[in-house]
Amino acid sequence: MTDYLKSAFRNLGRKRVRTALTVLGIAIGVASVILVADISQSGIGAITDEMESLGLSGLTVAASGKAESVSLKEEDLETVKKISQVEQAAPILMANTRVSSRNTDWPAVLWGIDSNADEIISLESLYGRLLNRKDVSTRANVCLVDENFAKKLYFRSNIVGKHLSILCGGSRQDFTVVGIVKTGTGLLQNVIGNYIPTFVYIPYTTAQNSMQREDYDQIAVKVKSGGDAENVGKLIVTRLDSINGTTDAFVSNNLAKQKDGLLHVLNIVSLVLSAVGAVSLLVAGLSIMTVMLVSVRERTREIGIKKALGATRGAIMTEFLFEAVMISLIGCAIGVAAGLVVSLLGAEYFHIPFAARPDLILLAVGFAVLSGTVFGVYPAYQAARLKPADALRQD
Repeated sequence: MTDYLKSAFRNLGRKRVRTALTVLGIAIGVASVILVADISQSGIGAITDEMESLGLSGLTVAASGKAESVSLKEEDLETVKKISQVEQAAPILMANTRVSSRNTDWPAVLWGIDSNADEIISLESLYGRLLNRKDVSTRANVCLVDENFAKKLYFRSNIVGKHLSILCGGSRQDFTVVGIVKTGTGLLQNVIGNYIPTFVYIPYTTAQNSMQREDYDQIAVKVKSGGDAENVGKLIVTRLDSINGTTDAFVSNNLAKQKDGLLHVLNIVSLVLSAVGAVSLLVAGLSIMTVMLVSVRERTREIGIKKALGATRGAIMTEFLFEAVMISLIGCAIGVAAGLVVSLLGAEYFHIPFAARPDLILLAVGFAVLSGTVFGVYPAYQAARLKPADALRQD
């Protein structure tokens, strides 16, 4: 075995440029598969965190609009909270608005939330505090803003205590910033930050008072662990219709199911792109066969001498197969290293957690080695079947 390895390295070193180009073909194929798989996996993980941070991991209940006089009220919220499979429920009001400070005006989405909203919508507090029960009960003019907005406006993250003018209910009102939150991974802000609005969170009672409303736009629901969100949503809608004496007046959205559907599509796209990258491995395998056939032709006299000295067909064939496999293994090592490094740099650039796909890495390496071996069989067979006398007559 050691002799075969030494012979393979020595023979590959004879034509270094040709060997390097063949190895490069394998490396590019492996690296492309790993790059697509790892970047896709990292992106999917970041999108999952982003959607969960926006509350896209539970249920929302809203009025369907089929009955104009029906809307979500306080008694509907209490009904939802009493359902045994519901762990948490919180009212939500939403409105597009404008936020002004330091002579700068920004578009924003205004969220009216309860003090327990952080248990349903993942709000990570960076500075200051989150909204509390006193803020809700007193209808306080306090707000939370995300870190990206703080940096845009004041060029720093911590702006607790600053005052913002928020368009709420048709008039501008002064709000005090009591907390800075980081919503999810910030992926959307990092990639398309100029096209999405800022999120501003205020007590839902303050929003109701400003908009002169008593109802809610939605009720966010967190289902207990092990519960079936789809069935719980149907139960909530049925219960609300029964209490309000209506039919199909309410609708539930299983955001977790919608998220899973989106992630399923993303996974399919990732696999398709990886398959396209794998085509380059087939091309690289063909280049291995071409190189080995040329090598057989160039070493015809060498093969004849070895067979004249007693080398068997199996020994000659094994020697050439070792060379083909060595080309594949070296290319795989370079490709794996390059793919992981570029994937890591890409994740760092987009500020998303790096996630590798060990299964696809092993699959790419296995496919590359297998293709190198398969495409190396024919040249090895051609070398092994040469007759010593015919080989020695070659120039």
